[in-house]
Amino acid sequence: MKKLPEITMAFWIMKICATTLGETAGDLFSMTLNIGYAFSSLILIGFFIVTLQMQLYAEKYKPLLYWSVILATSTAGTTMSDFMDRTLGLGYATGSLILITLLIATFVVWKKTEKSVSVNDIHTFRGETFYWIAILFSNTLGTALGDFLADNSGLGFLGGAILIGSLLVILILAHYFLKVSAVVLFWLAFVLTRPFGATFGDLLTKPLEKGGLNFGTIGSSTILFTILMVLILVAIIKNNKIEEQEQFIEK
Repeated sequence: MKKLPEITMAFWIMKICATTLGETAGDLFSMTLNIGYAFSSLILIGFFIVTLQMQLYAEKYKPLLYWSVILATSTAGTTMSDFMDRTLGLGYATGSLILITLLIATFVVWKKTEKSVSVNDIHTFRGETFYWIAILFSNTLGTALGDFLADNSGLGFLGGAILIGSLLVILILAHYFLKVSAVVLFWLAFVLTRPFGATFGDLLTKPLEKGGLNFGTIGSSTILFTILMVLILVAIIKNNKIEEQEQFIEK
């Protein structure tokens, strides 16, 4: 049974919304509510584990469940990255290097066991498990890279978002005009949309004097959550229509 969404423009818009919301919601837990990075990570990783189990044992694609797991990886990734970079004192560069290594290792093991890392070739429980592990590491890596660009590179929040956005445009052009592996482009885009969401989330939440728009974590999270829920609702309606058509054809 098909359990993953089609990779369309709507998918990428929802991915950016979810990852940006993950950044603002993660900061809401760890900083605004003053829960702390370590405890926030435990709470959000717990939410990730619960939603992931539901997704893995689901029999078909359910938009609300799927995007709940994506959101869970984004929020957990934010607090995990902050815990590594700030609480453990590893710094953004070292934290990013560790996460890149873990992500590459995931792809290597995934490739050796499943023979493909394409999202179109996921047909087993083990394959989908690798898929979600890769997503968790990529979203955590994206947070570290986004923070590095915003804080250490001198680009600032807006500059970091423009840089990552430009790289994403290059990937889109490569998809349409160059003969580059679709699998490679997908995972590069998936990784890059996370730091784009991280820098864009910082742009929304941080005060004006730090180069942000000063919406705060609560205001930004509310806006992004509303947009994401509307898009999920559209996806649910579309998915239901497809299922009805398939059932009609079967009859």
